[in-house]
Amino acid sequence: MVVGKMVFVISPQNLSIVNYLSVENISKSFGARTLFKDLSFGIAQGQKVALVAQNGTGKTSIMEMLAGHEQPDTGLVTYRKGIKVGYLTQDPDIDPTLSILDNVLSADNPATEAIRQYEIALENPEKEDEYQRAFDQMDRHNAWDFEAQVKQILGKLGLQEVNRIANNLSGGQRKRIALARTLISKPEILIFDEPTNHLDVEMIEWLEEYLSQPSITLFMVTHDRYFLERVCDQIFELENETLYSHPGNYSNFLERKAEREEIEGVNVGKAKNLLKKELEWMRRQPKARGTKSKARIDSFYELKGEANKDLSKGQLDMEVQMTRLGSKILELHRIKKSYGDLKILDGFDYTFKRGERIGIVGPNGVGKTTLLKILTGNEEIDGGKVITGETVKFGFYTQAGINLDGDKRVIEVVKEIADFIPIGKKGRNVTASQMLDRFLFEGDKQYTYVSKLSGGEKRRLYLLTVLMDNPNFLILDEPTNDLDILTLNVLEEFLLEFQGCLMVVTHDRYFMDKLTDHLFVFRGNGEIKDFNGNYREYKAYEEDRLETEKLRNKSLAKAPKQAAKKEEASKKMTYGERLEFEALGKEVEKLEERKAEIAKAFEDASLDANKLEELSREMNEVQDELDEKELRWLELSEMEN
Repeated sequence: MVVGKMVFVISPQNLSIVNYLSVENISKSFGARTLFKDLSFGIAQGQKVALVAQNGTGKTSIMEMLAGHEQPDTGLVTYRKGIKVGYLTQDPDIDPTLSILDNVLSADNPATEAIRQYEIALENPEKEDEYQRAFDQMDRHNAWDFEAQVKQILGKLGLQEVNRIANNLSGGQRKRIALARTLISKPEILIFDEPTNHLDVEMIEWLEEYLSQPSITLFMVTHDRYFLERVCDQIFELENETLYSHPGNYSNFLERKAEREEIEGVNVGKAKNLLKKELEWMRRQPKARGTKSKARIDSFYELKGEANKDLSKGQLDMEVQMTRLGSKILELHRIKKSYGDLKILDGFDYTFKRGERIGIVGPNGVGKTTLLKILTGNEEIDGGKVITGETVKFGFYTQAGINLDGDKRVIEVVKEIADFIPIGKKGRNVTASQMLDRFLFEGDKQYTYVSKLSGGEKRRLYLLTVLMDNPNFLILDEPTNDLDILTLNVLEEFLLEFQGCLMVVTHDRYFMDKLTDHLFVFRGNGEIKDFNGNYREYKAYEEDRLETEKLRNKSLAKAPKQAAKKEEASKKMTYGERLEFEALGKEVEKLEERKAEIAKAFEDASLDANKLEELSREMNEVQDELDEKELRWLELSEMEN
């Protein structure tokens, strides 16, 4: 079949590598502006390829061409005969009149059609022949287990209310429905545009594992660098209208890009400096952990050492001048917030200190954004008290953004805030144009109308307007959505220089690990865990905790049998080990009691900063000792078993 210059016929024979897609010499221009010219590449069965490029350089145009929704000016896009393509856009089309489940079952899949016909046959049992045909179709397409598979995918994507009508769902929920529908349709090749947007971290980690299956062929655009690292085996880089191919994952891409630019002697200015820093940071990261408990424990302590590294060292000459921040910053005392039966905060206490860098994680819908709105005075609380210091100046970057005037030029938007922006400690200023240049709005781009910017460029401009106001307490709600990797590097360097308080909600684990050293973990029902460390450390801690809890529960479940075989078990341990085992049980119990006492003490709103620090230190010491004794107790328990 031929659609314009889109060709969907190719049948290579006797090839060990099955080519699914061939792109030959495609070009695209808008008026006098050329996005790319004579691009060629191929994707084979089982490959997982990502496209990396700056916002506004044609990534979405390429995706639309591959999906057959847009034609190239020149060149051909050719699929192997019979190949089924699944395309996930950033703004997918969902039928608002159907339920979540019906939208998902609208996927073009033989099993979904078999289920529909079977349900119709059940409504007309007197038509035995039709019932038998429907029954046979269910067998032929293995559709009996299909509904369970559908509900499993929906559950992983947080769409448990399968009968809910889609007309009042959020954009994020609609994106997840479209993702589920695309996966369930089981196409031969997946084309994904920013698949991790609107997913929480647990969903992203599940999707990583799902897409890593050898049978899946994938072409995607994503800014999620851990996703690139763990899923991709090839990265295409679009730069200056040219496509560069880099075999391997994100680390390999950084290596090869640096080598290419070194060989070519390309002077890439800021981008090259950022690339080197990015590569240095990637090389410092610990390798992936194994699955054994000991490996997880060893990795946890290695990661703990990584966390002690100073995140504040930047190499850029530019400094950020923020409004002076006094000693009293922000205090939360017994904060409570609910929406009907949904409990968001239940007596949450925290006193912010200078230089705090806090990440907020948790499933979608547990209240992360609500907390940010409470801190900035944009949401009322049900109980408790929020005390904000007189010198605090918030900079709040929201998911919704602001309505930028499309009839204004980029530089006019910035000049409305200030013609000159103070930086550093010596009274230096930069012009609005220089500030735009730092945020990759260079040359003629500064005089582009806002209406002509891509979605990512508009987000970047909005972010700049927030940062230009010289806040001393930055609150960023999903700042990485729609931003390209180079922009993320610029933002990270800016934030690494920032001397005020920083609070971030993001699904981008790479971004969070690089910038935060402290987490608020929303666990639902108003519970928030205060964790000292970044997300990578928290993940290791949780895996270790769950493994320890599993072993402990297993041991406790065997307690009655162990008591009956006490005499036999005693022969497996020395007398000293048995005494140690009995003493450990009492010591663990005392440590648990002390841990609870400290937690209770934290609820006292009258505690000063010194006492809070003392209690926090003791809590860490108690937790470390408790972990050590529980592990030893488990070792001896295994001997007893």
